Amino acid sequence: MRISVMGRLAVGALLSALSFAGAAKADGDSCRTIHLSDPGWTDITSTNGVTGVLLTALGYDPDIKTLSVPIGYQSMKTGEIDVFLGNWMPAQKAFVDDLNKAKAIEVLNRNLQGAKFTLAVPAYVADKGVKDFADLQKHADDFDHKIYGIEPGAPANGNIQKMIDANDFGLKGWELVESSEQAMLSQVERAGKGKQAIVFLAWAPHPMNERFQIAYLAGGDAYFGPDYGGAEVYTLARTGWSAACPNAAKLFHNLTFNIGMENSLMGSILGGEDAKTAATAWLKAHPEALTPWLAGVTTIDGKPGIDAVKAAVGL
Repeated sequence: MRISVMGRLAVGALLSALSFAGAAKADGDSCRTIHLSDPGWTDITSTNGVTGVLLTALGYDPDIKTLSVPIGYQSMKTGEIDVFLGNWMPAQKAFVDDLNKAKAIEVLNRNLQGAKFTLAVPAYVADKGVKDFADLQKHADDFDHKIYGIEPGAPANGNIQKMIDANDFGLKGWELVESSEQAMLSQVERAGKGKQAIVFLAWAPHPMNERFQIAYLAGGDAYFGPDYGGAEVYTLARTGWSAACPNAAKLFHNLTFNIGMENSLMGSILGGEDAKTAATAWLKAHPEALTPWLAGVTTIDGKPGIDAVKAAVGL
């Protein structure tokens, strides 16, 4: 019987849940430094920020490296990265297939539901009739035959390029403009000042949904999935890490987030705060989050985890 990628992830998450039931065992000193990757996306910077504050309070040393998605996954395969909080599915299906084939990863949990990721336009462009992928070519000159994406190597950019190369929706000859998340959003802001047409990658959670009036485009299911690129985000660990570091792995298994939380954190970071400061302030304002996250988790030297974290954030 064949099991889909999403099915394998769900099975993996269930097995992880069973393996993490109850209190975790103490971690050895080799687990003290925990290597995480960040593709430069503000949502993952936010969740890494929260995780980093928690780990530091527990006596660990989080080492967060900024790596593109392909390099980050390759680094999990080589053992240089321990944990990744940003496995967006199904957008990263090809990477997960490759890592599963190499038996390089374990699913620790599903950390976010209700996400989405697809192309969007400003509301003033949608009001002119651009509401579907099929509407883009009708307004090609207004868009200057360009679609704005994020950093080179991102799976979503690959999907856009495939769409262009296949001439789906009549987009043959369009240009994919690759840039950073912030550079793309700066372009959206500039376009908005003159009410110019622009089509770009958009997703939730992200403060762009509050900063701009945007409309997600229908019709892109073949490339981004149904429900406007509806997505779930998983936490992955390199194979063998959770068995070697069960206490830290218990924390990652417990960590789940929500759209409102991430929007708030991302807004603070995009407003100029560093991730640690934003995360500490959020934790201090939401102490109720600590009880489920730290259930069964101790400091690296075996003391109650929740007490250590409360002291660290000033509760």
